[in-house]
Amino acid sequence: MNASSERSWPMAADLYGEMQLEAHPPARRRWRDYLPGVLVTAIAALAAAWLADHYAAPIVLMGLLIGLAMSFLSQDRRTHAGLDLMSQTALRIGIVLVGARITADQLAELGPLPFALLVLIMLMVIVVTVATARLFAQDRHAALLAGGATAICGASAALALYSLIGDKRVDQARFTLTLVGITVASAFAMTLYPVLAAELHLTDAQAGFLIGASIHDVAQAIGGGFSFSAPAGEVATIVKLTRVALLAPMLMLVALWLGRRGEGDGARKIPLRLPWFIVGFLAIAALNSLVEIPSSVQDGAATSAQALLLLAIVATAMKARLHLLLDQGWRSFAPIIVATVTSFLLSLGAALSL
Repeated sequence: MNASSERSWPMAADLYGEMQLEAHPPARRRWRDYLPGVLVTAIAALAAAWLADHYAAPIVLMGLLIGLAMSFLSQDRRTHAGLDLMSQTALRIGIVLVGARITADQLAELGPLPFALLVLIMLMVIVVTVATARLFAQDRHAALLAGGATAICGASAALALYSLIGDKRVDQARFTLTLVGITVASAFAMTLYPVLAAELHLTDAQAGFLIGASIHDVAQAIGGGFSFSAPAGEVATIVKLTRVALLAPMLMLVALWLGRRGEGDGARKIPLRLPWFIVGFLAIAALNSLVEIPSSVQDGAATSAQALLLLAIVATAMKARLHLLLDQGWRSFAPIIVATVTSFLLSLGAALSL
């Protein structure tokens, strides 16, 4: 696709990531075209899982680092189809399967006040992060990516948001840097927040809310809660899964905002439609609320979702260009820092009010 044809596309048309795959339409490919990229992604993901299991390291961070180390493979055209498949389709199926962890009973168990506080925290984290982006000379779309990922569920939300924002607004290097920053911040928070909660003499319920409402990654939020106490871990689990349930509404709001702005020279507005993975997420969550899905099926869906999201993270890191990543500078981490600090302070204030 040449430069003139690329400019003829309306910027709003990339809401769901189609333009990222436009150069190699999936319908024109054969199954064996995907094999090289899929195989190298799977091997890297297995290596990340092994390291995470044997050295108690965050699996997302291991996936990112191994993917970045193998980014030279993306220079081979034979890997492009498989990497696109893993970074796009695997991601979206994984997001659908996350819905199996959500039920309406969880929202009801949380109660109206904590739920309202969670929604307020989510909105404020995003607004503050985007509003302060100019202070650090950062693009508002990159700030939206960092704020939304921090407000919901870390790397999973970042991947879902990026499928809406697209690489025309946030380039691959910047997105990978955001993933790295969010993963490191989440690991740091899992270690620090339970200690701070103990120093502040918070109750189990308060500590569970603080940890569940402010730590990005699901596993680390739950682990941080149980490291404080078993009751705090239960509260943190409910709070964190409620944040995950807010993923679909947040994506719809972001899609609405991007679609109505019609950004770019000569861009036009396009009708807003829900991406199929958001519809699937909501459908699975609704089914899980109405019908008692066997625990074995839920566990299988959770494991599959984690595996698919890991594959998407590894593929995304492999597609990054390291020289562009290194050129980003320290200011690129500013939105992540702002979002993390804002999330912690708001969550602490809300926990103290409970």
